[in-house]
Amino acid sequence: MDQRAMIAAAAASLMSLTLLSTPAMAQSAGKEKCFGIAKAGQNDCANLSGTHSCAGQTTVDGAKDDWKYVAKGTCKQLGGLSVTEAKEAAKKG
Repeated sequence: MDQRAMIAAAAASLMSLTLLSTPAMAQSAGKEKCFGIAKAGQNDCANLSGTHSCAGQTTVDGAKDDWKYVAKGTCKQLGGLSVTEAKEAAKKG
């Protein structure tokens, strides 16, 4: 394997580990997903409907299928929905 390919493989592995560990770190840090509170361009990851698959891609404020991590127990205070409630809202809408 040439040096370029080896560096590319190492970089890809490192990026994969970072992406996989981020949700786990947020969970262990006492956070939860809160749907319906993200401002346009400020969601934390993919939405429930599958129209985008990355952070910062929501185009509207408060979309019920987009989410942000918040401190556990604060989602309701912020007017947000749990994942179960967001899925139910998506079925109705």
